[in-house]
Amino acid sequence: MAVKSNYFVLKEKAIPEVLLKVVKAKRLIDTGKAASVQEAADAVGISRSSFYKYKDDIFPFHDNSRGMTVTMIIQMDDEPGLLSEVLKSVADYHANVLTIHQSIPVNGVASLSISVDVLPDTGDISEMAEEIEGKTGIHYLKILARE
Repeated sequence: MAVKSNYFVLKEKAIPEVLLKVVKAKRLIDTGKAASVQEAADAVGISRSSFYKYKDDIFPFHDNSRGMTVTMIIQMDDEPGLLSEVLKSVADYHANVLTIHQSIPVNGVASLSISVDVLPDTGDISEMAEEIEGKTGIHYLKILARE
């Protein structure tokens, strides 16, 4: 049984400094200004272990998320209709599917990567993620945001 993830939106001043530094380190790596995790961690003043501990769990959320691309990574059972249920949830929230890739299932479990465009009438992305993650057959969902 998958552990349910909760998503929160916090003001920057409420976030511990180490988490903000992880976001800065990720940005340095993504923009090529740091060639390695060690270099990025040193530049922002955190340890590599802090970076690895939090890197998958924090990302910037922009006030104007409309027009943003959100990528979700989903581990799911290989069951007929489950992918259709995931896509129905995306459609119900009025997000536009940009890309979708499902791996070949191994031992009855497949990995799904789906990128959606957040449109002006798209509902709450966190609620959509919770709805998808709550479906029977979904092992976990991780969400990444890009501008």
